[in-house]
Amino acid sequence: MFGLFKKKSEKEKLQSQYEKLLKEAHTLSTTNRKMSDQKAFEADEIMKKIEMLP
Repeated sequence: MFGLFKKKSEKEKLQSQYEKLLKEAHTLSTTNRKMSDQKAFEADEIMKKIEMLP
């Protein structure tokens, strides 16, 4: 309730985007391996950005 208007930090935004991409990659892995690999690659790039943040 008290965190209702709290803005997400850059790290939190990237973390949620990372989780979303991994979920999509997992879903696509059963139907389209190429797209799944692309999503996994994008997620890896976001993880690199997260690790660079202080």
